[in-house]
Amino acid sequence: MLKTVALCLTTVLVVVLAVGFVAYRHLDGNITSIPVGGGVLGTDRPTEVVPSDAPHRPQNILLIGSDTRQGQSGHIGGDTPGLSDTTILLHVSADRSRAYGVSLPRDAMVQRPPCRRKDAHGTDPGGLSMFNAAYAVGGAACTVKTVERLTRIRLSHFVVVDFDGFRTMVDALGGVQVCVPTEVNDTTGHISLPAGTYTVKGHRALDYVRVRHDLGTAENGDIGRMKRQQAFLASMTNKAVSAGTLANPYRLYRFLDAATKSVSTDPGLASLKRLTGLVSSVRGIGLDHIGFLTVPFESYAPDPNRLQWAPSADRLWKRIRNDDPVGRRFADDVTTAAGDGAGGSGHGARGGSAKAGAGRGDAGHQDSATAKERAAENGLCA
Repeated sequence: MLKTVALCLTTVLVVVLAVGFVAYRHLDGNITSIPVGGGVLGTDRPTEVVPSDAPHRPQNILLIGSDTRQGQSGHIGGDTPGLSDTTILLHVSADRSRAYGVSLPRDAMVQRPPCRRKDAHGTDPGGLSMFNAAYAVGGAACTVKTVERLTRIRLSHFVVVDFDGFRTMVDALGGVQVCVPTEVNDTTGHISLPAGTYTVKGHRALDYVRVRHDLGTAENGDIGRMKRQQAFLASMTNKAVSAGTLANPYRLYRFLDAATKSVSTDPGLASLKRLTGLVSSVRGIGLDHIGFLTVPFESYAPDPNRLQWAPSADRLWKRIRNDDPVGRRFADDVTTAAGDGAGGSGHGARGGSAKAGAGRGDAGHQDSATAKERAAENGLCA
């Protein structure tokens, strides 16, 4: 999502010059800063790895989709407010030739480090818990601390995106095309979606990225939902940087107004100038080099409704930590922003397996029957 905003920010400066300094101040003032000083992230953070010949520093940005935002009522679809609904680690390479967004399952059981409580009532001791409990306990700071402890990757920045604001971003683009293979009647989340290929906006767009039940055959609905979110974000990125958006100042400004109102960031990224600085170094990455995948996972034996990261996750994090391409082992799980509409066929909609070890690529040797099986498992169109 940050990548989508980033690819547009340089272009919007032209619009800003036309409409004046007031517009710039308006967009800049939309961004909310979340303080993370006073040692809240701990003193034992991972060391940043910077290639000796790199033209820039690699960027590792944690994207957190929040159920609620302070001062708003974002309770949607029966989910519990105050939890991180979606978390993606976005890696931008030092040479700015590629970017990967790695989804982290919210239902995965992890060892969470001690964190300051976000209600300022002392420190939570941490321990074994679901991944998204970190946000409920200590907000963005605890989520950052948890991800750094688990991956040994030093995070450069974090961005919290409010789901209500995400819906507004989609509307500003005129909607995003999705493909729903079968009719959805999710009585748990109170979500209904017709089958077929169509453009979604408003609450229906939010329903598509939130639905966990009655779509796909995977036992754990969170995995299929992550695959659909990846396809949706890829399709949304494609539309945000399309000529229809970039050549339309009104649509572009509406999108950026919605985007900047929807995000809260660490102080180091909390201004239009700083975001634009990041953009100037990443705008040359092609859509086919922007990929989304899921951390390798497996079943959690004590509870079939939960997951845990698979041992192969360490190999993925090592490659990202050292700023290397993810490699052939993980390539088959990558969804690129250059594909077709969300949930459709092509690289922009390919879904990974929801069995143990998902995220492990097999060098592109999947036959069409297997591809269809995987798509059906994750509620995607083959």
